[in-house]
Amino acid sequence: MKALTLLLFVTSFAFAFDYPPDFKDAREGTYRTVGETELKLWIFGETEPGTAKPAIVFFFGGGWNSGSPAQFEKEARHFAERGMIAIAADYRVRSRHNTPARACVEDGKAAVAWLRQHAERLGIDPGRIAAAGGSAGGHVAACTGTLSGFGHDERPDAMILFNPVCALADVGTWKARGFGVKAAEKRLGAEPRELSPAHHIGPHTPPTLILHGTADTTVPIASAEAFAAEMKKAGRPCRLVRYPEAGHGFFNRGKSFDETLAEADRFLVGLGWLKAED
Repeated sequence: MKALTLLLFVTSFAFAFDYPPDFKDAREGTYRTVGETELKLWIFGETEPGTAKPAIVFFFGGGWNSGSPAQFEKEARHFAERGMIAIAADYRVRSRHNTPARACVEDGKAAVAWLRQHAERLGIDPGRIAAAGGSAGGHVAACTGTLSGFGHDERPDAMILFNPVCALADVGTWKARGFGVKAAEKRLGAEPRELSPAHHIGPHTPPTLILHGTADTTVPIASAEAFAAEMKKAGRPCRLVRYPEAGHGFFNRGKSFDETLAEADRFLVGLGWLKAED
């Protein structure tokens, strides 16, 4: 079985985070209600009257099956301290809601739309909203900046993707083989190409940073390279940073956490959203 396909059937994420999260000092909001399910997000950073701050929303990883917004708490706090409004968003997953990956995408796009709709109240600059995420959460974030439809066409203004799933079907030299189409469609809730960010890149796709380990056996770096190549073809800004011998989820721990956070910070400085630190 090709390594990328393992993510389609993973039952737990490599690193455990509490669910539901307990963010004692974050503001809580409900951005979408589906049936009896209230989808919440947690907001870090203070609103300053008369100041519209850049924002970043994080989507957790977990194979579209599990996971917790707590995964990106440290990153959210960092960017809030840097003067942004940072958000950790929940979304539906299979283990809790019996939903396919398509539902994750619908929720991610709804979260971006909600933030832009409520930008003034939240103290957010509606033209400076970044979507970020890791693994399956990286897929959700990537979909918000590439796919049309799924309930909303609001898009982020930048993307920061940590070992993301961004090519679910053959593209360029990347061959997403190794699993049955019917099995994939059941898990995804759609034909793979329909949910594959690399196949929906266009003038609308925002500047993107990808942080990926070269030894990732769950989401091979070749899939990220295929996405970056498609971005180049479309004339869209994309920087792929390779981390030698790093595996899946490397950004969650140790030195790699510090390095990827610093790279994300520099990316936002380069966009003019943050001031360079002394």
